[in-house]
Amino acid sequence: MAKNLAIELGAELTRLEWKVTTAESCTGGAIAAAITSVAGSSGWFDGALVSYADRIKRGFLGVDQRALDTDGAVSETVVRQMAVGVLNRLDANVSVAVSGIAGPDGGSEEKPVGTVWIAWAHGEGQEPLEVKALCMQFGGSRAEVQAQTVVTALEGLLAITKSHTD
Repeated sequence: MAKNLAIELGAELTRLEWKVTTAESCTGGAIAAAITSVAGSSGWFDGALVSYADRIKRGFLGVDQRALDTDGAVSETVVRQMAVGVLNRLDANVSVAVSGIAGPDGGSEEKPVGTVWIAWAHGEGQEPLEVKALCMQFGGSRAEVQAQTVVTALEGLLAITKSHTD
């Protein structure tokens, strides 16, 4: 399913003459891997950042330390900042960022295993026109949580691109 979504996303990005980028934590680059599995993706994808550690989120994506301390890495605030940070640092028009608890360990009562925050940003220049975030609760194994995150991330990117006319 991810491959078909990535193919469709590539067609939409090509139509718009847009580029996409990702900032990934719990998926470890799986969204970028799905995108780059499509032949010709170099025309609409320049790169991504896997920001597993908080220091990478801070140093490379500009995530605020206070947000990490207050809300935690798996939060709306942090994932929004990740999406904006990667969009501002790479040559892209649209981005997706994910941070979650894929498991099997690491969950809490407040944030159980399978909790994933996803944010999408799009715009031109230094300030995105729109940032949207969504909290998902996925079930299954670590691999299943990651796979569901990839699909949801691609679906959101596709929805953004389809909502724009060239």
